[in-house]
Amino acid sequence: MSVTVEGETSAKAPDHRRGRLRRVLSGPRPETVPALVARACTLVGFLDIAAGVFPSFRHSRVHTLAEVLPGALGPFAAALALSAGVLLLLLAHGLRRRKRRAWRAAVFLLPAGALAQLTYRHSLIGVLVSLALLAPLLRHRGEFTALPDPRSRWRALTNFVLMGAGSLLLGLVVVSAHPDRMLGYPSLADRITHVVYGLFGFEGPVGYQGDTSWTVAFSLGALGLLTALTTIYLALRPEHPAARLTEDDEARLRSLLEKHGGRDSLGHFALRRDKAVVFSPSGKAAVTYRVVSGVMLASGDPIGDVEAWPGAIERFMDVAKTHSWTPAVMGCSETGGEVWTRETGLDALELGDEAVVDVADFSLAGRPMRNVRQMVKRIERAGYETRVRRVRDLGEGELDRIRRAAQDWRGTDTERGFSMALGRVGDPADGDCLLATAHKADAEPGPYGDLKAVLHFVPWGTDGVSLDLMRRDRAADPGMNELLIVAALQAAPRLGVRRVSLNFAMFRAALARGEKIGAGPVLRAWRGLLVFLSRWYQIESLYRFNAKFRPRWEPRFVVYGSSRDLPRLGLAALRAEGFVDLPLPRALRRRTPPPCTHRLPETRLPEHGVRAV
Repeated sequence: MSVTVEGETSAKAPDHRRGRLRRVLSGPRPETVPALVARACTLVGFLDIAAGVFPSFRHSRVHTLAEVLPGALGPFAAALALSAGVLLLLLAHGLRRRKRRAWRAAVFLLPAGALAQLTYRHSLIGVLVSLALLAPLLRHRGEFTALPDPRSRWRALTNFVLMGAGSLLLGLVVVSAHPDRMLGYPSLADRITHVVYGLFGFEGPVGYQGDTSWTVAFSLGALGLLTALTTIYLALRPEHPAARLTEDDEARLRSLLEKHGGRDSLGHFALRRDKAVVFSPSGKAAVTYRVVSGVMLASGDPIGDVEAWPGAIERFMDVAKTHSWTPAVMGCSETGGEVWTRETGLDALELGDEAVVDVADFSLAGRPMRNVRQMVKRIERAGYETRVRRVRDLGEGELDRIRRAAQDWRGTDTERGFSMALGRVGDPADGDCLLATAHKADAEPGPYGDLKAVLHFVPWGTDGVSLDLMRRDRAADPGMNELLIVAALQAAPRLGVRRVSLNFAMFRAALARGEKIGAGPVLRAWRGLLVFLSRWYQIESLYRFNAKFRPRWEPRFVVYGSSRDLPRLGLAALRAEGFVDLPLPRALRRRTPPPCTHRLPETRLPEHGVRAV
């Protein structure tokens, strides 16, 4: 028996070696080619920059690698090496993301690099290596099919600022890299002046011996030319406008919400008009999203029939693959998370809990509600009264006052919210929305009459509402939001509302379990970190505020591809929610973005905040 096993083993060994040899000869797997080429471009880019900046590095053994890899256009032309290095660094990111235009640029650059090797260095090895790296690009061209990202001409301004700053710093290194050939001892101010002059093609105050002055001048001129050309290209290429729902898209979404809107409390927020949408092949389901920092960010569950969700999710993933965007979902329910992970292979992570109050179970009686009851009574004794009405029941004059008040009481220049905010108040198309308002008749009339606070709820099917925003006059008494939430819950039966979704409490489970007796050191440390972060983002405050109304907690999840995507996803979510934004002059801000076919807020205190993620 042992002889047979040994014979089988010896027979399989040559087959195993032959299989390994075939894998080596066949080259890298197609899916790994973009990452490998991107790494090669990054490495050669840094080597070329070093070769262009430091003259001693050009003659070192390390730079021999740069001489035979694509993009190393010769150690004798410092300016050309510096330019090639910067371009390769810019190109690497697009290659990694499988961009078609980056592939075209690489296919052009590799033969050009081979020609430069042959011309400047007469190196046959350099030509062979460049063509060898060109071969897998041509062979696996099908891996580079991603279309360009949505863009606007603001990218030209961003490029000018970043490239200008980088060129200034790199130019300062170039000027300072030849201390033994400098004439005199120029100050830092003189060197910076020389760099600025050189970027525009003029001679600066710093002098050098020999031809070093020409090397420095050409290098600075090349950096300035790169900055100018890339900025001009971005400014003149056709603009791809921001995402926006078309009227037809909105009508189709409203039709789906009429039939299936009661399943998800976040469904109505899909009608934000700065989102794009993809529909399932049957048209019975849809996914709305926005692209931020290369992340295709969906929010909530898909809209429509659950059986048609897989078709909409497949379309969503196809669009993400077509553009090489990173797919992600913020705030989906447990059912939604199960469908997303099953259909896409993505992972899910619990993000927090949504507070949902069942109207039939709500009461101000009892010891647990004592604080809320006392606060409401105190505010009512101060002369405040409340009104809870549908938007369609308000006149245009009153709606206009409420809109202006909500905008002025916002407290920030940026409208925050994405996954749990509608972004508008009192739109005629949103007649089923609820407005709870607080008034004080005996107060001195302000710019909005006796209006002191506003709560806006969006429909959640036919028998529920979901909190959208809370705004109040800063001069009003504290507790306006408690007063209006209680008023909305008490008026709910009259309006046919049986359930009310309040704010979202991020990491609620960790905060609740971490304060209990017997909590472990890791959980206590995690809770301590959340409490510390609450000084700025008020995570704990929102949890405490929601808990006052004795809600039931519904978990919400974030769906993502891999753990390394989480930082990028977090940044994209912060940008989408309005936390991170590039402030632009008011006169230059886009007021009405045109429609597009490609288609977490500052955790605000409940006193004047919006629904938080």
